[in-house]
Amino acid sequence: MEFMEPRKRAPAHRALARELGIAILTGRYPPGALLPGELDLADSLAVSRSVVREALRTLAAKGLIESRPKTGTRVRNRADWNLLDPDLLAWMFEGEPPAGFVDSLFQLRMIVEPAAAELAARARTTRHIARMGHALEVMEEEGLSSVDGQAADQQFHNLILEATGNDLLISLSGSIGAAVRATTLFKHRKAKQLRDSLPLHRDLFAAIIDGDPAAARAATITLILQAQEDTESSLKA
Repeated sequence: MEFMEPRKRAPAHRALARELGIAILTGRYPPGALLPGELDLADSLAVSRSVVREALRTLAAKGLIESRPKTGTRVRNRADWNLLDPDLLAWMFEGEPPAGFVDSLFQLRMIVEPAAAELAARARTTRHIARMGHALEVMEEEGLSSVDGQAADQQFHNLILEATGNDLLISLSGSIGAAVRATTLFKHRKAKQLRDSLPLHRDLFAAIIDGDPAAARAATITLILQAQEDTESSLKA
């Protein structure tokens, strides 16, 4: 099945980049803070300097840090962070994301996804419909609290962007999909009880099958609003 790939252990440098990234995003290392040196990090974490170096390169590529000779490695200003990077979105929800960030994220989704659903309802192909239908089946069979169900949910939303045929919208699929998955993981980790979003996904899928742009837009708005309300409730939990 498309969503049943075995989960592999992350390479050491990616695991370290995640650990340091979460520490930066959650404020343990605020903007302007100096990170420990490579040797200190390697000794304290029992990894090689090459692992540390590769992890720092990863973080630098995402805009989180900058290294300069003699001055060391510092956390960059928040405005420099690539907040739409899928890893950063996932890391942000590993801790307690700021309410303002959550609000901004759902504003972005509300700007992009309803319009994308309208386009998808007009431009979708039978292959898009088949793949969306498969993703929805996995969501229903596995449930959104499972890894496979969450991966299918991410794929469902990615396919809507793909079905628009718009290359620029498709380029946002990594960020939108990561946002969907990160908030779903966060909600299921924090909330004791969640509303079932599968009926809303079915409504959206039906509108796209029917080629009804207005219904696809309305279904997407309803789906995003429920996700936002549940995520904000989880923050308060």
